[in-house]
Amino acid sequence: MFTKVLVANRGEIAVRVIRACRDLGIISVAVYSEADKESLHAQIADEAYCIGPAQPQESYLNINNIIETALGCGAQAIHPGYGFLSENPEFVRACVENGLAFIGPSEQSMRLLGDKVQARALAKEAGVPLAEGSDGVVCSLEEASEWAQKIGYPVMLKASAGGGGKGIRVAERPEQLEEAYQSASGEAIANFGDGRLYIEKYIAQPRHIEVQILADQAGNTVHLYDRECSIQRRHQKLIEEAPSAFLSDGQRQKMCACAVALAQRAGYTSAGTVEFLVDDQQNFYFCEMNTRIQVEHGISEEITGLDLVAWQLRIAAGEQLDFTQKDVPMLGHAIECRINAEDAEFRPRPGTIQSMHLAGGIGVRVDTAIYQGYHIPPFYDSMICKLMTFGRDRKQASARMKRALSEMLFEGIVTNTDRQLSVLLSDAFERADFNTNSMEDGVFDVSNDA
Repeated sequence: MFTKVLVANRGEIAVRVIRACRDLGIISVAVYSEADKESLHAQIADEAYCIGPAQPQESYLNINNIIETALGCGAQAIHPGYGFLSENPEFVRACVENGLAFIGPSEQSMRLLGDKVQARALAKEAGVPLAEGSDGVVCSLEEASEWAQKIGYPVMLKASAGGGGKGIRVAERPEQLEEAYQSASGEAIANFGDGRLYIEKYIAQPRHIEVQILADQAGNTVHLYDRECSIQRRHQKLIEEAPSAFLSDGQRQKMCACAVALAQRAGYTSAGTVEFLVDDQQNFYFCEMNTRIQVEHGISEEITGLDLVAWQLRIAAGEQLDFTQKDVPMLGHAIECRINAEDAEFRPRPGTIQSMHLAGGIGVRVDTAIYQGYHIPPFYDSMICKLMTFGRDRKQASARMKRALSEMLFEGIVTNTDRQLSVLLSDAFERADFNTNSMEDGVFDVSNDA
């Protein structure tokens, strides 16, 4: 096992990794920007070092500064968390070239799965269902038009590189294709430096359901069941639950088996997530694979009793899984609400927390890096904590989440807890009758309740 690990991230995920290190007897090293000098992760780590100014490009995205800090303090490995450099293969290469273990997949696996066209081809080889689409990159508007006519409208143009909902456009009719093509390509260039696109059949009103996998270096791969991530705003997840209340047991088994098959086909190691789009008939189609720990990993931990971050560390150190798939239980149901410092229009609202009270009690978990007096900086994501509840079933988990949300109190900042509670109280949530467009369509509004 490692003796010292540097955590190349901030906020709640940095705190989460530091705690996992402490549980395993590993010395933790935090890095922070000038704006994060007073952050919790910098205070609770065994060592902490400033790596640059507030702007991410000069600090949390600065590979050279992070590598130099790791070498200077004698760290043996780097955990990237999520976001920032977590899915950057150049960062993986830099770690390996400098004798540092990267706590995550190999550079090769990350590059393969990070390219959406290559990932689709790999999924096809692994027997994972795909939405009908192009065999590879479409190199021109003319080629895109040919594919669109072949598979039928509506179609979706998607960036081959990147993720996070960037570089994606829908064309419902032929006359919309040119604008969609140019817009998607332009956004992909701006965000990823790569304007390549592919095209696939657009699935109307889909659900977003994903499968958590865990794989060691010996090829042992298991899944930790599925997560429902369909409640989103602006392509960003807002509420997640595990398992999905929509899937039948049979489809769940098929989906989880496909996720494991893809991971094995890619030679994947560490924690990862295979994302699917699911239509109203429970037909599922491969979307992408995230080669990192997810924000919502905690609800998979709650329903299985497994510590995913600890296993990331153990796998990177060369340990093999000491359990098989039959040993992974489904203990109950879990729900997560992402608590953001934002207004009713989803606009970030940084500020200073004058006072606060976090929810507690049986079945409640809060992963956060905030505290009373903490100033939320304007340079980073607006999420300030992850509120999770666990119950023997969905009804109990939901009841505990309603209770927990009503207990979350903040002064000095605006949060989305009222919005979250309104979703939980809606008939649509109670019936598990929603999709990725439901938030924008007003499905959770009280006026739309049956």
